Amino acid sequence: MAVPKKIRERAAKLQELLTYHAHRYYTLDAPEISDSAYDALHRELVELEARHPELARADSITRRVVGEALPFLKKVRHAVPQWSFNDAFSEEEVRAFDERVRKMVGAPPAYDLELKIDGLKIVFVYEKGKLVTAATRGDGIVGEDVTHNIRTIREIPERLARPVDLIAEGEVYLTRSGFAKLNALRRAQGESEFANPRNAAAGSIRQLDPRVAAARPLGAFLYDVARASEPLPETQTGELAYLASLGLPVNPEHKHADSLPEVFAYWEQWKGRSREKVDYQLDGIVLKVESRTQQEALGYTGKAPRFALAYKFPAEQVKTVVEDITLQVGRTGKLTPVAHLAPTAVAGSVVARATLHNEDFIRDKDIRIGDTVILQKAGDIIPEIVSVVAELRPTGAKPWKFPTHSPLCGGDGSIERVPGEAAHRCKVAGSFEQQARRLIHFAGKSALDINGMGKETVKLLMEHKLVSNFDDIFELTKDELLELPKFEETKAANLMRGIEAARKVPLNRLLIGLGIEHVGGETAYLLATHFPTLSALASAREERLSNIAGIGPIIGKAVAAWFRNPSNRALLARLVKHLKISKVGAPKRGPLTGQTVVVTGTLSTLSREEAEARVREAGGKVASSVSAKTSFVVAGENPGSKLAKAQELKVPVFTEREFKAALRGS
Repeated sequence: MAVPKKIRERAAKLQELLTYHAHRYYTLDAPEISDSAYDALHRELVELEARHPELARADSITRRVVGEALPFLKKVRHAVPQWSFNDAFSEEEVRAFDERVRKMVGAPPAYDLELKIDGLKIVFVYEKGKLVTAATRGDGIVGEDVTHNIRTIREIPERLARPVDLIAEGEVYLTRSGFAKLNALRRAQGESEFANPRNAAAGSIRQLDPRVAAARPLGAFLYDVARASEPLPETQTGELAYLASLGLPVNPEHKHADSLPEVFAYWEQWKGRSREKVDYQLDGIVLKVESRTQQEALGYTGKAPRFALAYKFPAEQVKTVVEDITLQVGRTGKLTPVAHLAPTAVAGSVVARATLHNEDFIRDKDIRIGDTVILQKAGDIIPEIVSVVAELRPTGAKPWKFPTHSPLCGGDGSIERVPGEAAHRCKVAGSFEQQARRLIHFAGKSALDINGMGKETVKLLMEHKLVSNFDDIFELTKDELLELPKFEETKAANLMRGIEAARKVPLNRLLIGLGIEHVGGETAYLLATHFPTLSALASAREERLSNIAGIGPIIGKAVAAWFRNPSNRALLARLVKHLKISKVGAPKRGPLTGQTVVVTGTLSTLSREEAEARVREAGGKVASSVSAKTSFVVAGENPGSKLAKAQELKVPVFTEREFKAALRGS
C-alpha cells in the first residue's frame, strides 16, 4: 500500500528540519531549539519510518551518527568507529530493549547503570601511557583534534599509571555552577548566552586558543574502552574500575543491576532530587549489558550498540500539534483562548491543553490550528507554547481570529475587546455563573456523576482557568490540582479517580449532561434507546425525532437544533475522544411494564437517579410531574408539592420499602 502523500511530505520536512538543527547543534554549537524538542521531532521521524519502511532512506538522519568537523580544526580519523546511543522514553521501551537482549543472548542480562551526562563526547588515544590525541566524535568516522584544549582539564592525565596503549571514550562537561557564572559574564559583556551546559562545553573545547578552555570550569568522565594493549575485564563494571586504575576520571555514581526493577529505581532516584546534588547536567541514565562476551555477541547497528540504551528523563520541552482553539470564560466575563493539543508527556505528566493568554499572544507567535508547536511547563507547572515549527505547518492552515460570538457569553453571545487591553470579554454579564451551572449539572449525579466535582470545586477550577467546558474536565492533571488552594494529595487523587470512572458513560447519562433544552432523564432514555450511538442521534432529522412516541415536535426541534449548532458539534468532537459511551438497551418487560412512576423526596438507600434507573430496568416509565396517568409516587423525606398533588388526585403513594417490593413484583 502506497504511503499517503501527507505522510511522505511530513517525513521529508522532518528530514530537512532535523538536518538543519543537527548542524546548528553538533557543528556550530549554536542550537535554536532545546535538546528535548529535537528529540521529539527525531522520535516522530523514527516512528513514521517504522510504520512506513518505504520512507526509511539509507542516509536518513535516524540511521547515522550526526556531526561534522569544523574546517579550522585538524581532522582525525578514528581508529575505532564511534557510535551514539538509541534512546528510550518510557518503561515499555526499556522492557522491549531488555526482551530483545534476552532473545539474542539466550539468558537474562545483568546491567551496569551509568549517568548520562549532557556534555561533549571525546575519544582519548594514549600510546605507551602518554596522551597522544583527544578528538570529538564528529560523524563517527572523522572528528576534530582538540588535544590542545583537553590538556587544560586537570582530571585528564598526560600519562597513565601504566605504559599501555589505550583508546577510551568519555564525556567532557561544563559544571552547572560554572555555566551560570559564564552566562552571567556574557550578559554583562553584551554577548549572546549559551543555550545549555553541553553547548557551552562544546564551544569551549572546539576553539583554536586553549586559553578559552583553560578559563572555564570543565570536567570529564571516561566510561568505555574501545581498544587496549592489556587484557580487559569481563564486565562493564570491571571496565570502569580498569579505567580508574589507570588514573582516568570515572563517575562513581554507577550501579550494577540484576533486574529491571533495579533499573527503574535507579532512574527514579536520579530523575528526582539526586540530580541537584551533582554539579553537572544530566538528561538520563545509560543501561549497558554487563558481560563483555554478551556485548560482543550483540554487536552494533549502523548507528548504535545493541547492548546499550539511553533512558531519558522526562522532556522539559516537547513537540505536539494544536488540534483546536477554544475559549474559556472567567468570573468577570473575560475570555481566554485555549489550545487543545494532541496529548503529550512533558516534565513527567500528560498535557492536552495550554492557555494562549489573548489575541495578541496568538498573533505574535502566529499559532494556527494544525500547527506543530514546541511546548514546555513554565515553572514546571503551567503548560505554555514556546514556539511554532513553521516548517511543519499544514497547507491551508489559516491565522486564528478571535470570534465575535460564543455560547459561553449567554444572551446574544456577543464578544468585545476590552478598550486599551489585549483581553476580550462577554458583553452580557453573568456568563461565568451560567457556565458554572452547566458544568455542575454535567458532573452531577443525574449525568456523569463525577465524584469530588461539586459546586465549589467547579468554580475553583474555572477561576484558575483549568476548566471552562465539558471536555476540559478530562484533560485535568493531578499536578494542576495540587497547585490549587486547599487541594491536598488525597483530594486531588479522589477527584482524578472520579474523572477516570466517568470516562465510561451510558449514552442517556451523557445526553442528560449535555444540557440540551427539554432533555431530562426520561427523554434522554427514550433517545438513547432509539439511537444506538451518539453519531446516529446527531445526524437524525427533526422529523424522525419528533415522531418518536414521548418526544414530539417541540423536543424534536430542540434536539435537532442543538446537534446542528457548529459550536456544539465541535465540543462533542473534543469530548468523545475522552469517553467510552455505552449503548442503552430497549426497555424490557418487567414488574412495572406499562406503569408510570414519579420519585420525590430523599430516599434512605437510593439516590433519586438510582431509583429512576430501577423503574426503567423493571419496564416502567419515569415522569417528572404527577398527573392522573401516574401509576404511583415514591415518596422519601421532604417530598414537597408532588406528594400533595398525588393525594389530591388520589394517586397511590409508596414508601421506599413498598417501592422495592414493587420492583420485585410483590
